[in-house]
Amino acid sequence: MEVVLEMTLPRNAESAPLVRHTLDASLRGLGVASEIRADIALALGEACANVIQHAANGMEYEVRARMDGTRCVVEVIDGGAADASDTAEPGPESGLETAPGIGSEGGCGAGWEDVQVPPLAEHGRGLQLMRAFTEELRIAERVHRDGAVVHFEKSLAS
Repeated sequence: MEVVLEMTLPRNAESAPLVRHTLDASLRGLGVASEIRADIALALGEACANVIQHAANGMEYEVRARMDGTRCVVEVIDGGAADASDTAEPGPESGLETAPGIGSEGGCGAGWEDVQVPPLAEHGRGLQLMRAFTEELRIAERVHRDGAVVHFEKSLAS
């Protein structure tokens, strides 16, 4: 069975818990273990918080999630609604371009790996948390529209 969620949400603090609970309910319905659901919820919360706090364009953002029983693929998209040229995979034909310093191999390019957050910093750990709790983390700029796409995947096997 495949479950697909697509949500367009207002850029406000109340939207993040709504999307986390919706995705968690779907994962629970598929029988996914609570530890894996917690990892996905944490990464999704960080991606949503980043859009809510830092996105420059649009009053809304999108969350797309696809679960097929073995894998969960999530995209958090800022800058308004996607057009037909935007897809999940960065590349010249997709309308997405990998952000500088972030490679497609597991989402970790040399520039990103070198970023160090001070131990007592109140902010700046979101990308580190998403990388630690998911697989295939990528951040891509949208070429044909303003904004960015945070793409992450997580295996649903315990």
